[in-house]
Amino acid sequence: MHRAAARLPPPGPGPLRRAAAAWPRRALCGEAPALVRASGPGVARRLRGQAGVRPGFLSGPEEAALGRELEPQLRRRRYQFDHWDGAIHGFRETEIAQWSEESQEILQRVRGTAFPPGMSPLSLVHVLDLDKSGYIKPHVDSVKFCGCTIAGLSLLSSSVMRLVSEQNPEDWMDLFLPRRSLYILRGPARYEFTHEILKDEESFFDGQKIPRERRISVICRNLPVPPAPS
Repeated sequence: MHRAAARLPPPGPGPLRRAAAAWPRRALCGEAPALVRASGPGVARRLRGQAGVRPGFLSGPEEAALGRELEPQLRRRRYQFDHWDGAIHGFRETEIAQWSEESQEILQRVRGTAFPPGMSPLSLVHVLDLDKSGYIKPHVDSVKFCGCTIAGLSLLSSSVMRLVSEQNPEDWMDLFLPRRSLYILRGPARYEFTHEILKDEESFFDGQKIPRERRISVICRNLPVPPAPS
């Protein structure tokens, strides 16, 4: 389901860090500008409208409602530390088609925000529960399983998502994903950049530590585009 990629160290002192510090934060997909850091203006232009964060997308009661619905299903599973393709460490997951009316209204709002009219979402919603020690390695989702857009709610904990260009590893973008936010990746951010969720010990954004606790993501995707007739 994923293409794994070589792991990069977090941007530290040096040319990349100086470039990031010199480049102002940009608002993408309507998110607060302070939630995005890019390695340079070229990356920011390339991913403008393709990668972004909506802070405060969920209210506290909405997060609690989703949690009440998810916990009984997640509790029946054990955390795994060896994903079949090596992309995820310290996780448990499930896919859900039937939701309560309250949760369905939240998911409809996610789809209405992330997907343009006429785009068909996948009926199954992916739920990924990361342990405090868990993380997601750099990877690119396979086009066989999902389409051009992915939208994820962040429950229980804030985290940092890193995008790195497959063509040029010096081109990167960090997204700060606050608790109860919605992130959206589409187009080049999905296919030309790897994405990952950083480990707790590596979870820094713009030089500030972002403590990682247990994190649940509720992820909506659209149907893959059918291959063109030969």
